[in-house]
Amino acid sequence: MLGPSAHIDTFSRDNLPEESMLPDFLLDKYNYPSFLNVAEELTDVMVEKGFGDHIALIGNGRRRTYKELMDWTNRLANTLVDNYDVKPGNRILIRSANNPAMVACWLAATKVGAVVVNSMPMLRSSELDKIINKAKITHALCDSRLLHELENLIESNNYIKYLIPFDGTANHSSELDEVALEKAVKFEPIKTGRDDVALLGFTSGTTGEPKATMHFHRDLLIIADGYAKEVLKVNDSDIFVGSPPLAFTFGLGGLAIFPLRFGATATLLEDASPPNMIEIIQKYKATVCFTAPTAYNIMLQAMDDGVDLSSLRAAVSAGETLPAPIYKKWLKKTGKPMLDGIGATELLHIFISNFFDDHKESCTGKPVMGYEAKIVDNSMQELERGKVGRLAIKGPTGCRYLSDKRQSEYVIDGWNITGDSFYQDKEGYFHFAARNDDMIISSGYNIAGPEVEEALLSHPAVFECAVIGFPDDDRGSIVQAHIVLNKSFNESKKLIKILQEYIKSIIAPYKYPRSIIFVKSLPKTKTGKIQRFLLRKNSMKD
Repeated sequence: MLGPSAHIDTFSRDNLPEESMLPDFLLDKYNYPSFLNVAEELTDVMVEKGFGDHIALIGNGRRRTYKELMDWTNRLANTLVDNYDVKPGNRILIRSANNPAMVACWLAATKVGAVVVNSMPMLRSSELDKIINKAKITHALCDSRLLHELENLIESNNYIKYLIPFDGTANHSSELDEVALEKAVKFEPIKTGRDDVALLGFTSGTTGEPKATMHFHRDLLIIADGYAKEVLKVNDSDIFVGSPPLAFTFGLGGLAIFPLRFGATATLLEDASPPNMIEIIQKYKATVCFTAPTAYNIMLQAMDDGVDLSSLRAAVSAGETLPAPIYKKWLKKTGKPMLDGIGATELLHIFISNFFDDHKESCTGKPVMGYEAKIVDNSMQELERGKVGRLAIKGPTGCRYLSDKRQSEYVIDGWNITGDSFYQDKEGYFHFAARNDDMIISSGYNIAGPEVEEALLSHPAVFECAVIGFPDDDRGSIVQAHIVLNKSFNESKKLIKILQEYIKSIIAPYKYPRSIIFVKSLPKTKTGKIQRFLLRKNSMKD
């Protein structure tokens, strides 16, 4: 039963899945008032608690206290209401790299009761258009350095009413910032309901058709009061750093919600390459890090060369399975465990994790407070310990797709079926086995093969193609394309380069095929379905 709503624009609540299609929510350990605005909790309330002079955000050469962040977001909130007619429940797209200005925009939009859709700078016009149409987005806040892709679609899109540039460098030299400077630092946050949608998290899915996951105000606090408090044991002296984009729910949690909930500090990097993260960790004595195993491997090499990363007390491995050698090296080098875990956009953040006092190699861990997990077969029957099956989860967060038939695939009998194959050992620990679907996970990014195939087929050289994930030591997997050329084109290294650059120009660059193999034909069933498993098998042989 949903609580009260402050939304004037009721689109989000109107498009929630039917109650019968929702997972079971286990909320016994998480109690919040009926009215709750998460942005108010992370700014105004923190100032009231005495954290006003604590550093909240570091980025682009500046430090901002919680008081400064509150004032900044209040000015922006006044601007959104007064100048851009934002109403509670309107959907607002935010397009930016990881920087304090993006966090400020997210908080301001949330304060005014809007539903935020954070997006990555790498997305192209065609991808943004799908998101805007799906969520019926009316306002877009965009880093002024990244306007091009949105400008390309603004005239043809039926929903966007306002495209508002902001200064991602936070020098206040763009439209939103200049107007906001004239506004008051007082703003009364909208008293949204705890069950009002605050965030839409987009994920591509295996078909390439975007899915929007719906998260309430209470959900954004649950992940902090659960995982961040129970597992990470965050305190106000912590300094966070990491590589996940704020556009991912994983990044928003780890690099914004978690630190701000506890009076800690977030350091934000637009280019979170391992060398840059190493520099930041040393400079600011960062204590909590979120990144992929490959980055930790580079950090281990740096420590061998004399770099001091001893300030890190918590290293969270994300995006892909943590290999045992890296886990063991880190433990030996630092004396501290690397925390592996698994989360999903649908459930917002990590729900199974290792703990500081309960961890082991090649192991994802045990459920976070409030979550239950089991391993089931295709009939939802629980399997005995040691047998590989489908991971089923329920807890205080769960899948709610925005008006999407795929809800019935993800939620079965009240359980969230994540698409991962796991087994549970005799001691109750959960171990990752493989993905159930054809999603390619490369360096922590989820890449849908059909989307890449569609892009390749739009090039005149490509007659047929099939995309698979190919194992890679550095990235976990890479995108590998098997291509049948049109007769007027010949195989060459030059053509491979042309096709790769073409893909980068029409979809996000991280999705491009790093390996291209030209073939005379693709293996198919009698009905014409491409047998991708044979491509994987043959690629392994080669």
